[in-house]
Amino acid sequence: ELKSPIASMKLCLQTLSRRQVSENQQADFHRFMLEDLNRLDHLINQMLDAGQLEKGAADGEAEDVVLADVLHECAETVCLRYRVPADVVHLDTQPCIVRAQPVDLEMIFRNLIDNAVKYAGTPPRVEVTLRLEPDGRAVTRIADNGRGIPHKLRRKIFGRFVRLGLELERTKPGTGLGLYIVRTLVRRLRGRIRVRDRSQGCGTVFEVQLPGDPSEADAAETKQTARRQHPVEESEVSNLT
Repeated sequence: ELKSPIASMKLCLQTLSRRQVSENQQADFHRFMLEDLNRLDHLINQMLDAGQLEKGAADGEAEDVVLADVLHECAETVCLRYRVPADVVHLDTQPCIVRAQPVDLEMIFRNLIDNAVKYAGTPPRVEVTLRLEPDGRAVTRIADNGRGIPHKLRRKIFGRFVRLGLELERTKPGTGLGLYIVRTLVRRLRGRIRVRDRSQGCGTVFEVQLPGDPSEADAAETKQTARRQHPVEESEVSNLT
């Protein structure tokens, strides 16, 4: 995975240096190289994140984070990365504050939303819901309309360098570290992560439960960003596996 984008960029540069190409072709080559650079940057960042987690120690102090804002920012970043319309990711969030380092929450939900968009069906559809339970748990569900994950493989997907299904066919790039990073960070935050089927249609739902404080709901609503760029649509999921 690290070599492929390097080889692609090398081929583009060799072609540009050895023969005359039109302006349109030059623009195409530049676009291909930028895409390869972005892919390489993403892979390296995931490897660095995993390496930091291997050390076990967390840098920085935890703080009160409005989880809905994190989800909206991650959705926006992922949509820009895959060049899909913003409404591909539908968000339905409630005010909720989680005590954590913002970068940890960003890594968790960026990886999950990234996977959901990457493996979604055609047309892609991802639904993200956030609910504050009476006991204070912040429950986030990220549902896609992809092919789903077989039951027998669901425990394996959180391992290091594990790549299943389409990944084995190399139709989708990846390191197999994203879900390992997610699970490690969720455990660090004393939370839980589950995988389940959608209650209707095909696809997979990842559910993340993080400890929160039910008394903080009003404070979260006050702090929550007024910006809402994505349509709101509720995703009803059930059938725990």
